Amino acid sequence: MESLATPSPKGRPREFCVDAALAKALGVFWAKGYDGASMADLTDAMGITKPSLYAAFGNKEALFHKALDLYEAEKMAYTREALNQPTARAVAEYFMRGAIDAQTDSGGPKGCLGVISTTACGADAGSIKADMIQRRACAQAALVERFERAKRDGDLPDHVDVAGLTGYLYAVLQGMAVQAGSGATRADLERVVATSLMMWPGR
Repeated sequence: MESLATPSPKGRPREFCVDAALAKALGVFWAKGYDGASMADLTDAMGITKPSLYAAFGNKEALFHKALDLYEAEKMAYTREALNQPTARAVAEYFMRGAIDAQTDSGGPKGCLGVISTTACGADAGSIKADMIQRRACAQAALVERFERAKRDGDLPDHVDVAGLTGYLYAVLQGMAVQAGSGATRADLERVVATSLMMWPGR
């Protein structure tokens, strides 16, 4: 676990845990989005000064990218595990139930960091939005590939539009994130999952 020594107001070096500070920054970005998180919000949560933030992480934009890496590594692991499920339907169910766990976790903000920051991202944060879109595109491409394999294996009907099916699943996932952020309960989201699975294409 990395720590960084920065000058204190009295001139003595003060150490803080970079990993812990980054986790705090992630919480702020997740709750408020990129644009909504002010530097004061971030430094207060991280327990460091603005110069210390710049020294350890660079600017706000660089800090967000690092926080997003942490979010994907810790909170989005289920999206990678889902691809290993034995059937396309099981992949979709794992995705949706994993999203419920992440979006309603009592230890963190509700909803999805990606959805929050992409939909509330101003023109001056274009690189943030572009990064989010690129990451999502990579994740969707992996899902398309998994569903294509399911189609070749006879697990999905021949008439299924795999790209359309992937887009549908992402629309459900993003809608669930918005609902979670707006106060939907776990039971509410479980009903969305159950209904989506009822409409899943099968032989």
